[in-house]
Amino acid sequence: MGAVTHEGLIDLAAARVGGRALVASDEFFASRHNLLAARPPVFIEGKYTDRGKWMDGWETRRRRGPEGGYDWCIIRLGIPGAIHGVTVDTTHFRGNHPVACSLDAAQLSGTLGRGARALRALDDAFVELLPRSPLAGHTANEFAVASDARHTHVRLKIYPDGGVARLRVWGEARPDWRRIAGAGGGRVIDLVAVEHGGAPLATSDQFFSEPLNLIMPGPSRDMGDGWETRRRRGPGHDWVVLRLGRRGVIQRVDLDTTHFKGNFPESASLDGCDAADASGPPGKDADWEELVARTELRAHARHRLVVTSATRGPVTHVRLNIFPDGGVARLRVWGRIEP
Repeated sequence: MGAVTHEGLIDLAAARVGGRALVASDEFFASRHNLLAARPPVFIEGKYTDRGKWMDGWETRRRRGPEGGYDWCIIRLGIPGAIHGVTVDTTHFRGNHPVACSLDAAQLSGTLGRGARALRALDDAFVELLPRSPLAGHTANEFAVASDARHTHVRLKIYPDGGVARLRVWGEARPDWRRIAGAGGGRVIDLVAVEHGGAPLATSDQFFSEPLNLIMPGPSRDMGDGWETRRRRGPGHDWVVLRLGRRGVIQRVDLDTTHFKGNFPESASLDGCDAADASGPPGKDADWEELVARTELRAHARHRLVVTSATRGPVTHVRLNIFPDGGVARLRVWGRIEP
């Protein structure tokens, strides 16, 4: 089991970004769709269905056939991308977890057929990213993956059968930039959106909820679906540094405090820097410039923030500053991509 760091990576398979468990060899005890749920797996004592104990995950029946068999599930990634790590979480599966797993990936187009013939035809499209590896029960099993290819689907195999609570496929988005920008280029897009490759790299605080929520698709569902820091009791302010999906010139910024009523920041500002060579957060010598001056915020409201008129250069990273602390639901950074 390799060491995995999730810094700068996103869960490409998450249901909340459009991931979907398309088909599985078996789901007698528990549905394949549970694999991609955002919430942590739960266990409810005494809860049973007509097929047995209710479990919050994907669980297959006990195999009684020849040795060497396995169960499988094919998943369409919500965001196509390069896969760098996998979490196979067997939380609450103790005497019924698989002994091992492996992961294959493919770049596919069109709609997948569900029949046996169509599925057999896919075999040649899948390549092995994670060889058969042992699993521990009631554990978030972490595996590193060495791949930089773009993939759209994965196939999880479990040996020989059993239950998995959650699957996380950690990686970097690989958007189809020709399609997004259009043949003529110049289209204004959300440069920091998770589906375009945006990712949080560093933050001062994420006590209540993580900054990745800021750049997720769609509106926030509730107060937990945003970035919220603890109450600051000393000087200073909170901040988060985000990598844009592509280097670009920012033209407008939207900041949303929906659901944050008694805990929204008093004000916010946005800085940017051009650090295309940075593999992580820009260093201390990074040349940050103000993109949006400190602006007073309102509770439970959507704000259109004014970009400083003198700002014209492209940036690769932005830093959202909130004063002094609090919660923000969403951040949209609209601009045009630059070479």
